[in-house]
Amino acid sequence: MPRRKPQSEYLIPEARPRYAAAYVRMSTEHQQYSTENQLDIIKLYAEQNGYEITKVYTDAGKSGLTLNGRKALQQLFNDVASCSFEYQIVLVYDVSRWGRFQDPDESATYEVRCRQAGVAVEYCAEQFKNDGSPISSILKSVKRMMAGEYSRELSVKVFAGQARLISLGYKQGGQPGYGYRRQLIDQCGHPKAILSKGEMKSIQTDRVVLIPGPEKEQKVVREIFRLFIEEKLKVGAIARLLNEQGVAWCKPTPWNSGRVDSVLKNERYIGNNLWNKTSAKLKQFKRVNPENEWIRAKKAFCPIINDETFFAAREIISRRSTVLSDEQLIDDLKALLARHGYLSAVLINADKLTSSRSLYISRFGTLRRAFDLAGYRSTRDYSYFDADKRLKGRVAICVERVAGVIRSSGASVSVNNDNSLLVINDEILMSVVVIRYKPSRFLKYQWQARLALELNPDLNLVVRMYPGEETVKDYLVIPTGALDRAVLNMKDEDLRELEQYRFDNLDVIGALSRRVTIVGGRNEEPKFK
Repeated sequence: MPRRKPQSEYLIPEARPRYAAAYVRMSTEHQQYSTENQLDIIKLYAEQNGYEITKVYTDAGKSGLTLNGRKALQQLFNDVASCSFEYQIVLVYDVSRWGRFQDPDESATYEVRCRQAGVAVEYCAEQFKNDGSPISSILKSVKRMMAGEYSRELSVKVFAGQARLISLGYKQGGQPGYGYRRQLIDQCGHPKAILSKGEMKSIQTDRVVLIPGPEKEQKVVREIFRLFIEEKLKVGAIARLLNEQGVAWCKPTPWNSGRVDSVLKNERYIGNNLWNKTSAKLKQFKRVNPENEWIRAKKAFCPIINDETFFAAREIISRRSTVLSDEQLIDDLKALLARHGYLSAVLINADKLTSSRSLYISRFGTLRRAFDLAGYRSTRDYSYFDADKRLKGRVAICVERVAGVIRSSGASVSVNNDNSLLVINDEILMSVVVIRYKPSRFLKYQWQARLALELNPDLNLVVRMYPGEETVKDYLVIPTGALDRAVLNMKDEDLRELEQYRFDNLDVIGALSRRVTIVGGRNEEPKFK
């Protein structure tokens, strides 16, 4: 008798299982929505509907407010866009697992992106079928708005809870600041341990408070306020003094102006617990809040300095931050000139009563112009200021000219104007340095090039300009491997060991950039598509 065919051969194509992918997401506030529980429901749904799951995308512990950080969902979209998938359906537990986007249209956009690529999205635990019908579209839109609204309501509740803990004197995240340490306490207020950097509490009912740190750090804090109030030193001078004394902000990190400024302005040093100066609710852009929205608990922890000292420093900062008119700035320069008989950048920075050099430059363009307005005529030659200004205008022109030569040779090139770095054929990095001639008989070298070796370029193109910074004198094309220093000093018309790298034009750049095919031991002209 003839052999009977297996039952599977009689199945019509529509009856065979369709391939599907599963996407699961868990955020920290939804333990009942664990990825394992979601996947169990999705597998049951797939079995009931004849789907075969071939791939699972998992975002564990990721917020659904934005697409940022959800690498699994981003990978899903990339797979769909590149057609590198074997499934026709994406199975999701419910609308909220797809995302809690604050704009419902954003959630719809991502779903449309899949549908346009031929991949449908189905929600396994919802009471409607995502079939595009008017009823399902309305219900889905409502669900999307409900998902976003849940996040907004949760944000309000979390903020209220955090504000209450702040008012009770508990620390809510972040570093303790110089001179303080984080103390872990239990629910009864009993000390448990001192938390080191990076350590966090592990029990929900535990809390964190700030306590004064080592006595030597407390002395540094008091010294900063003394130098600022009594000695009238600027924050930059205080930072330099601390570094010279070997006092580290956080080993091995040294002090700088910003770190000194943060000590002088932070209310924690008088024991206040201050919070909500800035916020970024619901993954939105960071916002600086007005002072009436700040949460402040006074004397929440032990202070390091007294109130009088802190507010004396704040008064000085307030006066210094007052916007001075041009006339007031020039009057300060005139007073400085009367006290010392001359003006200089070093003198301005060292003087306690005069604004910073950078303020004068930003307000008047150059220090020389500010000196002229103050009535000071220096015998020093400041022509190099003008030369440097002209040179800055030539750098971009030189870089673009080099890029044009490279493109004309048939090679590709991308330009980073911030650091004058060129990427040739996606392989070779070339740094461009433009230098001016220094016509001074007091200088040992008239040419000095500081190469950007920290960028790890393969080639260094040094462009030497004639006096006047309008015309190029010559070019030096130097491989980084041939250098043993970052600063090149050259005498006029005397290059010595660098002579072999000197060229009168940019033809060598075109020749180096042009691709060459080597066949049978000899070079052939490259063929470009």
